[in-house]
Amino acid sequence: MFRSPFPAVDIPDVSLYDYLFAGLDDAALDRVALVDGSGGAETSYRELRDGVNAVAGAVAARGLGVGGVAAILCPNTPAFAVVFHGLLRAGATVTTVNSLYTAEETAKQLDDAGADWLFTVSALLPAARAAAQEAGIPADRLVVLDGAEGHPSLRDLLTAGEPAPEVSFDPARHIAVLPYSSGTTGRPKGVMLSHRNLVANVEQSRNLLKVTAEDRVLAVLPFFHIYGLTVLLNLALREGARLVTMPRFDLAEFLRLIQEQRCSFLFIAPPVAVALAKHPMVAEYDLGSVRTTMSGAAPLDGELGTRLGERLGCRVLQGYGMTEMSPVSHLIPVDAVDVPVSSVGYTVPNMECRLVDPASGDEIEIPAEGTSAPGHLLCRGPNVMLGYLNRPEETADTLDTDGFMRTGDIATVRADGVVTIVDRLKELIKYKGYQIAPAELEALLLTHPGIADAAVIGSVDEDGQEVPMAFVVRQPGPDGDALDEVAVEDFVAAKVAPFKKIRRVQFIDAVPKSASGKILRRVLKNPHPAPQA
Repeated sequence: MFRSPFPAVDIPDVSLYDYLFAGLDDAALDRVALVDGSGGAETSYRELRDGVNAVAGAVAARGLGVGGVAAILCPNTPAFAVVFHGLLRAGATVTTVNSLYTAEETAKQLDDAGADWLFTVSALLPAARAAAQEAGIPADRLVVLDGAEGHPSLRDLLTAGEPAPEVSFDPARHIAVLPYSSGTTGRPKGVMLSHRNLVANVEQSRNLLKVTAEDRVLAVLPFFHIYGLTVLLNLALREGARLVTMPRFDLAEFLRLIQEQRCSFLFIAPPVAVALAKHPMVAEYDLGSVRTTMSGAAPLDGELGTRLGERLGCRVLQGYGMTEMSPVSHLIPVDAVDVPVSSVGYTVPNMECRLVDPASGDEIEIPAEGTSAPGHLLCRGPNVMLGYLNRPEETADTLDTDGFMRTGDIATVRADGVVTIVDRLKELIKYKGYQIAPAELEALLLTHPGIADAAVIGSVDEDGQEVPMAFVVRQPGPDGDALDEVAVEDFVAAKVAPFKKIRRVQFIDAVPKSASGKILRRVLKNPHPAPQA
């Protein structure tokens, strides 16, 4: 077992509302908390806190509180922050819904979570209304934040004049949020995260990231995803920073906001890193305000991270975690020395980890010097979920009897505690007895000047062997135009051991990814032909 090299932090035994808002003085309350990137409207910490309390009072007066579950289907806007924290202030549990979900997918989550309220925006109302009807949520409990006939609006809640309720619950056991995750495999499940889980993870991360009240943080990663919810929304608010919201990623808009708002801290996923490192449009904007960029949600190649840092003139960090860990378990500290960006840094405070041989189950020895053998990463700490909602068997499969969570990821650890993720246990390609990590080949493909993006999966050949197959997006321009299947295969073959060679190539328009940036390999593996470039 190995632990965080950093001292343990004290975790306040309080609700998330009290942790973020109870200690604000007048100077802090007068600072800008949120900037609507779309229109530029600013919300102070005082206005945010007052709005949170007003929403809490309004929903409590309508019967929503401890024991109730509300869903939020909403892109990144200041209103999301007001409603999310207002619902938690009232004692309700919030399940966050992917803004890209269909009505059917939304209805399934509403039903599984037991949600009897849904908060959305008019742009998503058709799907939200259909999902609400399917889940049995009446029109007066379908709140359209920006207003729609026949439904309550955010303005209605803010002007209701109801006082915030007095609520009582155990922060360590009361479920604050129910995000949905597939875990290491299978269909999405409700992840039960307590107030203490969320408070703990901000405390575990803040001294490593060192976001300050002077920082301007660009919020493009969706708040409905636990990465955006914890590391962007909650951590930024805890530090008194200014959070600039973006409802969806658009490169030109992303660059404009960095330039105009003088954003200093970026939290991104690897697809955004690829665009920032490679796209010619980046050179048209002044990004000199950026001092730190952190990538998470999916593996970031070290060479790509280095190129990004050089182009923006900033420090590039990488982090690791899972929804089930609220989500951060590992981070490269902002002031770290001799920690490669290809790693995920150190275990965060108050966490313990183990590496286990995935075949034998034996513990892997942590070396006195050098790097360990790869093994299945198991993690334990105050940020680890309570379990999966109504899924006792799947909870038992994920959390062992000692409280260690099986991440499904293969990792190594250096003698000094630096952890590197090799790949996901379930995604390893086995070719003639050899194990091949798709992430390694994807990182290599992205170094080709003619490749804008790539994904690798295992594909069964005519001999029944699982071989690496690459899905490639061409980079616009001469380098991409000249690229064909043979060129891709030859490029990889010249740089890897023979068993790792790419043996099939298909060109596509875009690599399918989740909103948090993870490659949707199941989409690539389905029997339907991928779109041709």
